[in-house]
Amino acid sequence: MTKVLIALSGGVDSAAAACLLSDQGYGCAGAMMRLFHENHGVPDGVADARAVADALDMPFYLLDFADAFQQEVINRFAEAYQSGLTPNPCIQCNRRIKFGLLLQYARALGMDAIATGHYARVEHGGAGQRHLLKKGADASKDQSYVLYTLTQEQLAHTILPLGELTKSQARTLVEARGPVNARKAESQDICFVPDGDYAGFILRHTGTDSPPGRFVDVEGRDLGEHRGLIHYTVGQRRGLGLPSGNRLYVKELRQSDNTVVVCGSDELFGAVVFANNVNVIPFTHIDKPLRLKAKLRYRHPEQPATVWPLDEDTLRIQFDSPQRAITPGQAAVLYDGDIVVGGGTIQRVES
Repeated sequence: MTKVLIALSGGVDSAAAACLLSDQGYGCAGAMMRLFHENHGVPDGVADARAVADALDMPFYLLDFADAFQQEVINRFAEAYQSGLTPNPCIQCNRRIKFGLLLQYARALGMDAIATGHYARVEHGGAGQRHLLKKGADASKDQSYVLYTLTQEQLAHTILPLGELTKSQARTLVEARGPVNARKAESQDICFVPDGDYAGFILRHTGTDSPPGRFVDVEGRDLGEHRGLIHYTVGQRRGLGLPSGNRLYVKELRQSDNTVVVCGSDELFGAVVFANNVNVIPFTHIDKPLRLKAKLRYRHPEQPATVWPLDEDTLRIQFDSPQRAITPGQAAVLYDGDIVVGGGTIQRVES
């Protein structure tokens, strides 16, 4: 019997994953990862997670990963934001916590695999073959974008039960079994910034303000003072406080001289992306130009592009048509049909 440790959040998706694996005869246990210290103010969902495990008659573990989450996710997020980047902390959490620490814990318990409620698919390879990550069958819920960093070792010990399901099917499954409220609302924002005020969070977290600097246009003309880099992101229009007869957007956050570059809508496009910290899944590395599709944000429709390797850890991605508001710090994730080829962190953009 395959023994699986299921990551339970107290939400519908992880409950549906637990129901499916229990019904399929796996040897299941549930684990709730406590990611925050008591004073953080984020609901932890422990009671709901424990209720799922109890309803399905499986052992339940409450794991304290708060220190690791602070170091590996929250601190990295704050440091990146302060340097003018706009990071996606969910990617770091998946890489280092859910498919890192949780998998280590599962293996120490003698479990064969971990499972989560992500809408994506893992295709396990046979002897000598590589494991693949694929999009979830429900295109509107596909979460493969935030899983592109998974290694072959992690994929080998991962089960994603919801990969073939739609969200409505997952809700129906949970409603029939009743371990949690199947109509429970989903969280939409970064879990440790539930109010969406990233600048306010960073000020509270670091205890230091982001120093003011200058707004300039693409020609370098001084347009006034900005409040600090953490208050802006690429593509932002509202809240700039600049008098102008034309709509202005943030084009670049330049940490080197603490400058926010603004532009008109037509100048917000870029065609070439350079990405590093590259992870490749179907093969060991990209060693020649490839025609693929790329996503630049979680909700960004994938676009055709040519990908060149510059070195083992850097890719040049040239889109067939320019893309709007490409944001350093986000991930560029590459697809070949349903297969996730890999991706990297956007470092800079050329028009």
